[in-house]
Amino acid sequence: MATLLPLIGCVFIAFVVGSNDTSNAFGICIGCDILKFKKALCLFGPVVLLGAVLQGQKVMKTVGSDLLEVNLSILGVSLIVSALLIAFSNWKKLPLSTHQVIVGSFTGAGMASGIPVSMTFVVKIVLSWIVSPLGALFSAVLIYKLMEKTLSRFSVFRIETILKNLLILCAIVIAYTTGANELATVLGGAVHAGLFSTTAASCGGALFVFLGALFLSPRVIETVGKGITTLDPYSGFAAQFGAATSVFIFTCLGMPVSTTFCIIGGIVGVGALKGMETVRFDLMRKMMVSWVAAPLLSFCICFIATKGLMFFPKGFFWV
Repeated sequence: MATLLPLIGCVFIAFVVGSNDTSNAFGICIGCDILKFKKALCLFGPVVLLGAVLQGQKVMKTVGSDLLEVNLSILGVSLIVSALLIAFSNWKKLPLSTHQVIVGSFTGAGMASGIPVSMTFVVKIVLSWIVSPLGALFSAVLIYKLMEKTLSRFSVFRIETILKNLLILCAIVIAYTTGANELATVLGGAVHAGLFSTTAASCGGALFVFLGALFLSPRVIETVGKGITTLDPYSGFAAQFGAATSVFIFTCLGMPVSTTFCIIGGIVGVGALKGMETVRFDLMRKMMVSWVAAPLLSFCICFIATKGLMFFPKGFFWV
């Protein structure tokens, strides 16, 4: 039981990450009708695997070792709770940060079981959650302004062709950071608890991310690509590139940041440039509530669940 639940949790949450986070990489391309869904999937899966294998180790260490020493019991409770919360969010068509629910869950389960939690890393991670979408927003605004000055000399047809190619390139970078940051956050606890090797975890995780994208992602893609503000290839590229830049920088620092909220930050930045009336603030308010509630809710559920499970005989579930 001590190894079965973490295994189920890893498989389930990797599947849900695919359903939720394909929208981060290719939601704008699909929303702008640059790529069809099936073609986007063929790019998404291999690039996610590449990101996890080449650059996922830093984020895995932050989540699975620096924040707290995750064991199999904490891992099982945390991943099951996280997967259920993200699946519920996906069903309600509202993007949710995988990082926030996983970090909240690990912290709650760790504190309930008496495992020391590094408050220094808690503060660093929370600051990263605040700074990264703001960085994406300002980067998107800057890129949009630069494009207005530099691309205006080309014909409209030429500009559209350039932007479509750049949007696909940015989507590939986001897919790469999904593996190096998003999937690494999911697998960090499992790797450092000794459940999988880094390579095996990356390969298995990428497979289930792909399957989740294949079967469940279209609903969230519709929200990110078209729901916050109307996007064209010009503004879509600025938003995508701003988010890609911010996520990549934080990935290099080993910080588990939300790709979802960086994309949203970039979209809001270009949406505001086109006129604040184009931004759907009712949807933004729901996302802000989700941003605050997700880590707190996952923390509380895992804290209570862990306290309850510790009443079972040692060895049955708790190790």
